[in-house]
Amino acid sequence: MTKKQKKMLTRIIAAAVLLILLNFLPVTGIIRFVLFLIPYLIVGYDILKKAWKGILNRQVFDENFLMAVATVGAIAIAFYEKSGDFNEAVAVMLFYQIGELFQSYAVGKSRRNISELMDIRPDYANIEQDGSLEQVDPDEVEIGTVIIVQPGEKVPIDGVVVEGTSTLNTSALTGESVPREAKAGDEIISGCINLTGVLKIRTTKEFGESTVSKVLELVEESTSRKSRSENFISKFAKYYTPAVCYGALALAVLPPLVRMFAMGAAPQWNDWIYRALTFLVISCPCALVISIPLSFFAGIGGGASHEGILVKGSNYLEALSKTKYVVFDKTGTLTQGIFEVVGVHHNQMEEKQLLEYAALAESASSHPISKSIQRAYGKELDRSRVSEIEEISGNGITAKVDGRSVAAGNVKLMDRLGIPYKSCHKVGTIIHMAIDGEYAGHIVISDVEKPTSKEAIAKLKQAGIQKTIMLTGDAKQVADQVAADLGIDEVHSELLPGDKVEQVERLLAEKPAKANLAFVGDGINDAPVLGRADIGIAMGGAMGSDAAIEAADVVLMDDDPLKIVKAIRISKKCLGIVYQNIVFALAVKGACLILGALGIANMWLAIFADVGVMVLAILNAMRTLFVKKL
Repeated sequence: MTKKQKKMLTRIIAAAVLLILLNFLPVTGIIRFVLFLIPYLIVGYDILKKAWKGILNRQVFDENFLMAVATVGAIAIAFYEKSGDFNEAVAVMLFYQIGELFQSYAVGKSRRNISELMDIRPDYANIEQDGSLEQVDPDEVEIGTVIIVQPGEKVPIDGVVVEGTSTLNTSALTGESVPREAKAGDEIISGCINLTGVLKIRTTKEFGESTVSKVLELVEESTSRKSRSENFISKFAKYYTPAVCYGALALAVLPPLVRMFAMGAAPQWNDWIYRALTFLVISCPCALVISIPLSFFAGIGGGASHEGILVKGSNYLEALSKTKYVVFDKTGTLTQGIFEVVGVHHNQMEEKQLLEYAALAESASSHPISKSIQRAYGKELDRSRVSEIEEISGNGITAKVDGRSVAAGNVKLMDRLGIPYKSCHKVGTIIHMAIDGEYAGHIVISDVEKPTSKEAIAKLKQAGIQKTIMLTGDAKQVADQVAADLGIDEVHSELLPGDKVEQVERLLAEKPAKANLAFVGDGINDAPVLGRADIGIAMGGAMGSDAAIEAADVVLMDDDPLKIVKAIRISKKCLGIVYQNIVFALAVKGACLILGALGIANMWLAIFADVGVMVLAILNAMRTLFVKKL
């Protein structure tokens, strides 16, 4: 508990004890009023203060005003009737504050979940100077600087390990409990905790552009984007509160006047004013105003801190729950993106020499396929041997190697250059090679499916996804096999980046209006499609792509496709709880308002309709924090 919450709890306990004791004291009249005023002010002085400020600022109609009017009115009735029963006024304020304390604790718990994530923010970076380590502000570290991370320290900035081996705790970022290994040559993202060895890391980004900064920025912004449900409740409360205040005034004044002038009967002012005050307490919209945003806040906080699922706002969480179509990129999303050369066929020269020409031609590319060819060659590349490199999107690369014309790409490139080629009977990515305009053979490269991809597709369908689609630039034969293995419903292959956008737009036009389409990509060339889909989901590899983070609505901190299922289940649970609270609160309040207007409900039932419903709604909302077992 915070100091403020502890102080409130002390006030509540003190007021409750005094209220009980005062009922045993044989005092009457003004002394009784003064004594009961003590617990009333102890527990409710801040509510009265806020209500008065609201009146002065011409922002009258809120829950503080409702509570102040209802309780002051109850005291006035007790005075008028000379009953000396001030219990109701104190009890209304007491139970309202209990509800407020409960709400404060619930919001605090949700915020602590996000605060735990905020602990990944590094305080310093170590730089070696004159044989000793100097701690500097991460903002001061330039790209290319070698920093040192010791055991137990946070990795402050993204970079590449240049020396050392260690294990990393990535749970704050990805939700994974199993540590990851890190060695020289590995890319490493900020926010991880170094567990064992000393690491020397060459930074590849400035601190402001590093993963840890991007993650914190996403989390901080997530609470500012409201869902339709939240906007509805805000608008509802804006009109609802004044309406019930005027309704209560009418209930207090009109029936007595009708009795006096139309019926010639006694007006019964006390009875109708009491009904109006009860009506005011019942009508307080706290349950809705508090529990709906809390549900979304808890869902976003639970997903971020426990599962490494960052949702940029409650509007996206709501949209995610209505997803019926999921479109996947293939490489790096459903497959590991780790390509290996598995064969060299129909080669007209030595296998190593063909790989050498291919590796040199691809030396300027960072594409995983290019990297796999360079790894298969296995020797250091002399880029001075390469010139006139031209990358033809969706086709391949042409270059001059040692003065010879080299072309490396797919069948489209061979057709473009008018070079006859030989087809391959093996399934994989086929890189056809031509040297000096003559076909020289082809290289077979294969990708590996992620171990959880098949399970993820099956569980998506169990979660209510109607259709799964895969879009890839890979060859039709490869794409069809991967789709068949994983159970994908529809596949489109040999697509250029622009073709993927066209396919997504076609799917958006064909789908039902109330069904959302999500696109899942790893961040490499996927930013345009992520931005075009109803929901863009960027996976772990996207942490290296600022454009993908910017375009995506949901960011998964690791590469596990099962996290997509988890994100959808969190969103559906959250929306289910939101709708439960809306229906429950409106139904109970509606029934109690009718009973109050008819004089059947008293102030104690009003307390339940206000505080009781609020506490039950908050308890229900807090269930969105528990996402581990979804």
